[in-house]
Amino acid sequence: MAERFDLVVLGGGPGGYVAAIRSAQLGKSVALVEKRSTLGGTCLNVGCIPSKALLESSEHFVQAREQLGKHGIVVGDVKLNLSAMLTRKENVVKTLTTGLASLMKKNKIRVFTGAGKINGPRQGEYYSVSVMGQKQEILEAKTVLLATGSEPITLPSLPFDGTNIVSSTEALSFEKVPEHLLVVGGGYIGLELGSVWCRLGAKVTVIEFLPRILPLSDEELAGLMHKLLAKQGLTFHLETRVTGAGVKGGEVILQANSKGRDLEFRGDRILVAIGRRPYTTGLGLQELGVRLEEKTGKVVVDDDYQTNIPGIYAIGDLIHGPMLAHKAEEDGVAFAERQAGMKTHIHYELVPSVIYTHPEIASVGPTEEQVKANGQAYKVGRYPFLANPRARTMEESEGLVKVIADAKTDRLLAVHILGPKASELIAEAVAVMEFGGSAEDIARTCHAHPTLSEALKEAALAVDKRAIHV
Repeated sequence: MAERFDLVVLGGGPGGYVAAIRSAQLGKSVALVEKRSTLGGTCLNVGCIPSKALLESSEHFVQAREQLGKHGIVVGDVKLNLSAMLTRKENVVKTLTTGLASLMKKNKIRVFTGAGKINGPRQGEYYSVSVMGQKQEILEAKTVLLATGSEPITLPSLPFDGTNIVSSTEALSFEKVPEHLLVVGGGYIGLELGSVWCRLGAKVTVIEFLPRILPLSDEELAGLMHKLLAKQGLTFHLETRVTGAGVKGGEVILQANSKGRDLEFRGDRILVAIGRRPYTTGLGLQELGVRLEEKTGKVVVDDDYQTNIPGIYAIGDLIHGPMLAHKAEEDGVAFAERQAGMKTHIHYELVPSVIYTHPEIASVGPTEEQVKANGQAYKVGRYPFLANPRARTMEESEGLVKVIADAKTDRLLAVHILGPKASELIAEAVAVMEFGGSAEDIARTCHAHPTLSEALKEAALAVDKRAIHV
């Protein structure tokens, strides 16, 4: 007889495992189905965590080679041990996935390894869910939560072959540093991974279809980031459309067109990083009649994350909103708590985003271009890290903080940070905006000295032209 559960979650990534844990805390019997042998989804296994491990390691490499001398630290010939760097990355991932397995046991969540599929309409009170792993198992669930995340988007002219033309997954594990890496896509994934291999010695060329990199970021900060990355060694070709690629004698040859002019790029590898799409393959959704958005392929849900089929829910990258791990986690908690009758609410407009280049970009709220397009009267305060004492002591003085506030009420509309530890600094802005705070609230808050966070305070003061240290 099939095992029965209150909830079966398909997908063990940040949204799925968080939803499973919170549901178990609220008294539900929960099964979690994951096709990988480890939990954590794309984020932990082949995404956020391993990429940040490599970003961190590659930054240390550059610091040892180029920056430590400024601090009076003399080192010998700095060499790269790529194998050791990749092993460290894998150990970080292993430690965290092992920790997740322990959390499942702690919360009495049954984990099933294999691809999950919903076997047709609900029969009575339960859905039948099959798990295709080493053996086929059948589970029965009162409620099914879809949390299968997303996958890289492919280009018809650049099909992945896993060796020469690769996705972000393979770009995390190159066995040697490419002499020339071609990156198709100037979004955060391409720039982060391009930065890693550039720091480690590769020539990196970024080919972007649009007239700017980071098209979803504030234009002012994206423009500054372009200049900083170019100074670091990345080469950019904007308004350039890829038309095809081939492999000859171990060399990849990429054809493109820019403003009517044909171009050819030659390198070792091509990383295609043009975005991600919802992963819905093989879940049985078409047979069930689950409604998907025609253009994006995202699952259509109501305010409680329920699809058009009662008892079938979806969260994370599968549904509307940014494809971010922390957004999926919030979805997971809200889903579980609403199932328990709680009135949990998420301000999706306040989900922060981070780009882990060096320096980092972190943002919350609309870009200045979006605020302007909405016709809203606003004020802007800027403060450069060049004037921040802590940033100067760190030799990390590139970038700025940009605060956007309502011109009449001073309510904080957005904060955009390009600079050291921007990913950590943005949390203060998110907290103030969650409580409907103003630029004045940040400006009047005492910040420790010397800290990077003082740059946010000064930018908030600058909204009313009251900055002290600039």
